[in-house]
Amino acid sequence: MSATAITALGTRSRTLLPGFLVSAMVAAAATFLSEHYGAPVMLFALLLGMALNFLAGDSVCKKGIEFTAREVLRLGVALLGIRITLGQIAALGWQPVVMVIVLVVVTILVSIAAARAMGFNSLFGLLSGGATAICGASAALALAAALPAHEKKEKATLFTVLGVSALSTLAMILYPMIAHALGLSPLHAGMFLGGTIHDVAQVVGAGYGMGREVGDVATVVKLMRVAMLLPVILCAAMITRAQGVEPGTKRPPLLPWFAVGFVILAALNSTGVIPEVVQQTGGKLSQWCLVIAIAALGMKTQLRELAAVGIKPILLMVGETTFLVLLVLAMLRWGM
Repeated sequence: MSATAITALGTRSRTLLPGFLVSAMVAAAATFLSEHYGAPVMLFALLLGMALNFLAGDSVCKKGIEFTAREVLRLGVALLGIRITLGQIAALGWQPVVMVIVLVVVTILVSIAAARAMGFNSLFGLLSGGATAICGASAALALAAALPAHEKKEKATLFTVLGVSALSTLAMILYPMIAHALGLSPLHAGMFLGGTIHDVAQVVGAGYGMGREVGDVATVVKLMRVAMLLPVILCAAMITRAQGVEPGTKRPPLLPWFAVGFVILAALNSTGVIPEVVQQTGGKLSQWCLVIAIAALGMKTQLRELAAVGIKPILLMVGETTFLVLLVLAMLRWGM
């Protein structure tokens, strides 16, 4: 590496470091609050980030915050692949696989149609529907990274993260009660919880709260939903390419690098060559990257902007969540 390149790297690092460090500090504070009060860490990171939104306009932190919200987010999405193995999916048989594919596809299509009917851009339906159907805040962030840029994209992303985090916490409390009331077997209870709750952490909490067998099934079904992130990202990337690019900018790849990383890590993890300690470390690093990124996104917006969205987006997300619950229960009743 030449002296010029080293100097340029050092200059870039000094430019980006303040914004990254403040995002990491917010993420650490959010993690502390989440561990002590039991609320979703993404929700705390988002709210704390918005409380510090003045930093995004500061010349010292601005570039680092923008870099963190974009590139650290993509790294976190790529590392999600280390959670998944084909063996986990095969162990439950073909029926849960079919259920997951159907619920993801149908929920996203219904969400897009509902968004259009309510006067929103169809991309908001894809974003909120993907977050609801796949893996909550992580899916919202991943899809946002792949979708085309527009003036309301960050506001839509933050609102979606806020909505799915709140609904996921509520689901962790209510859905086990629903499973008990309906008399679902441990297998069906696990499929119900894993197929409906938005975030992985809440699935684990609700599932193992009902028993080990329920928790094991719920976790694997949830990881199947996480695996659906790849084809949905691919569709989002195709939409981005189809819409063209701004003059002077490069055409985006059909499959973003973070999606390629997701596939490679999932494939390697399926072979068994990745030690368990590396899997656990990669999973934790993925979580940290996503929390740091959502803190940075929070700093790029203002609470009054989210408060101005009105009731219709809230109704859309509640409707998507309710539809997903009814769809999964119907499939368990008549299709499984």
